[in-house]
Amino acid sequence: MSEDRPVWRDPRIVIARRDIRSLSREKTIVLALLIQLFVAGFSSFLVVGLTSLYDPSSVAAGEVEMAVTGDAREELVAAAAEQDGTTVTAFENGTAAQRAFDQRRVDAILRGDYVPSARGPGERIAVTASVPEGSIRSTLIVVEVRRVLSALERQERLERTPYLNQPPVPLPDTVSASQYFGFTYTILIPLLLFLPPFISGSVAVDTVTEELERGTMELLRVAPVSLLDIIDGKALGMVLLAPAQALLWLALLSTNGIAVSNPAAILLFITAVTAVVVTLGVVLGITLQNRRPAQLLFSVLTLVLFGGAVVLPEHPATTVAKLAVDSPTLLTYGHVGGAVVLAVAGYAVARLYVGRIAAEAL
Repeated sequence: MSEDRPVWRDPRIVIARRDIRSLSREKTIVLALLIQLFVAGFSSFLVVGLTSLYDPSSVAAGEVEMAVTGDAREELVAAAAEQDGTTVTAFENGTAAQRAFDQRRVDAILRGDYVPSARGPGERIAVTASVPEGSIRSTLIVVEVRRVLSALERQERLERTPYLNQPPVPLPDTVSASQYFGFTYTILIPLLLFLPPFISGSVAVDTVTEELERGTMELLRVAPVSLLDIIDGKALGMVLLAPAQALLWLALLSTNGIAVSNPAAILLFITAVTAVVVTLGVVLGITLQNRRPAQLLFSVLTLVLFGGAVVLPEHPATTVAKLAVDSPTLLTYGHVGGAVVLAVAGYAVARLYVGRIAAEAL
């Protein structure tokens, strides 16, 4: 190669540009990118609907009318009074309550009865709930019923604690937190940021195996460029693609009013993860030389690696979430640094492996 050749004319850069341009012909990849673009671009609207699937309690059920009956109906009335959006009607007998439910004058029935305790003297409250079947509103009614029962449990624990020989296990304090916040930073943002690395790795497998299957790898080497230059170019294009997508997603999230802190650290971490995944894809492609087994093994290994990350002190998704909400710890930054070291070391080992392969044998 000429010493005075411009950087953009370097064979590795040329190969990287060619592979990125060729993605426009891959309908599956384009569709995946468009779906991610849609989710990121309309995140402020989608997060409401997605959160309702992730946590139905985040959606207001409207006014829920409950019928309460049984010996412990007064306790149920007191517990329901603490819940906004829930009104109750007390019935002295279950038949009247069931009639009101059948006539749809109430949305649910709660029957509370005192029954002997199975663990010693005294009584406990057994509650039987009846809700309608087969509608989305049924799910929301169940959420309201659960809230009433949780309030009843707290109420009974407070009232019965003085009569116990041993103090019960304390319940966690109630906190008022937005379900949208938790879903956005623990589900949506990690999902958007980790999909590009896996797409890049999958594309890396395809680009290498297609060159080998079609015989165009030999044409590239006639350029002349070495096998290492070809692999470097293909890996470079795919490694740069993922952080570019991640940067676009972060910008779109910010436009939708979702603030993401520490973008530089997040992009560095995503780039390192991408380098690891792409390195795996390139090595599998050059080793197996066949798209189907290479893609299958790549999919299995990435799932195993990402699933096995739960044994780490901090899962990669947690690292991204903590950086995004601006609450990183030393361990978080340690994971970022460890990912960078793993990416550099892994690619160095991969280059040594590829360097020992006889290009004529491919």
